[in-house]
Amino acid sequence: MKMVITRIVLALYHFRQWVIAQIAFGFLNLLKLFPADRAISLADRIMRRIGPLTGRHRLVIYNLKRAFPEKNDAEIRAIALGSWGSLGRMVAEYVFLDRLYDFDPAADKPGRVEVSGIPIFLDLRENPRPFIVFTAHSGCFELLPVAGNSFGLSVTVLFRPPNNPYIGEKVFSFRAARMGKLVPSHAGSSFALAKMLEEGGGVGVLVDQKFHKGVKTTFFGHPVNTNPLLAKLARQFECEVYPARCVRLPGNRYRLEIEPQLALPRKADGALDVNATAQLLNDKVESWVREYPEQWLWYHDRWNIKNQF
Repeated sequence: MKMVITRIVLALYHFRQWVIAQIAFGFLNLLKLFPADRAISLADRIMRRIGPLTGRHRLVIYNLKRAFPEKNDAEIRAIALGSWGSLGRMVAEYVFLDRLYDFDPAADKPGRVEVSGIPIFLDLRENPRPFIVFTAHSGCFELLPVAGNSFGLSVTVLFRPPNNPYIGEKVFSFRAARMGKLVPSHAGSSFALAKMLEEGGGVGVLVDQKFHKGVKTTFFGHPVNTNPLLAKLARQFECEVYPARCVRLPGNRYRLEIEPQLALPRKADGALDVNATAQLLNDKVESWVREYPEQWLWYHDRWNIKNQF
């Protein structure tokens, strides 16, 4: 009897996930009917209305007030609405990634995408060596691996699949066709990344994800656990580490930036300091978020405090 009940529960769970996936796919297909600019702006407006009605909005406001105690309520609300709009834009941008990335260094007129740090891209391509590029959930970060792929860089990207298996399958196939090699984050993903670095390739990771364990660090002055994977890989392979980000510009334009190599902190014996490196990554991401706070996903439970709501 218990086995029958278990099968029914699992069947209902999978059916629910399938229904959610069909709704999501339907919305994305609807966006495809519009030109990219209209679809992105429409998704922005929709999420600015829907976001504040969700339970996550309380978390957004709470996060913002803790991160920016010097800002008044009106400023906090404005950033919160902008962040919801940014999430809507991210969904629509995902649909049009192929059309959005139009960077051409030989073009007479600037396109929708501009790139900063081209000499770094070219150096990594022309002088192959193991390297790590990290970014955050800010702007249209999905454009970064697309850019790397367009420059001919061999980069293996670590990504966290969506919880919904039906959406996850679609997302994986979509990304794999546009972003090069992908490694879903799971227990064995660190070995796959290590193998790529050992073979002289590059690795791309997001470093602002919630992590239950890991290194004790701070983010916006508050305690937070940080995944030590990047620091440990850098220590093991003595490879270069580069910050990269995407900034949304007015008029549905984008600036992709890869910054100069980070000087990673070391201990007295010369070994790379994993804890200090994890903090350095947080500090870099925090500087980005402070510059464009509305472009970061504040509904993301970076401080692992959702259980307070």
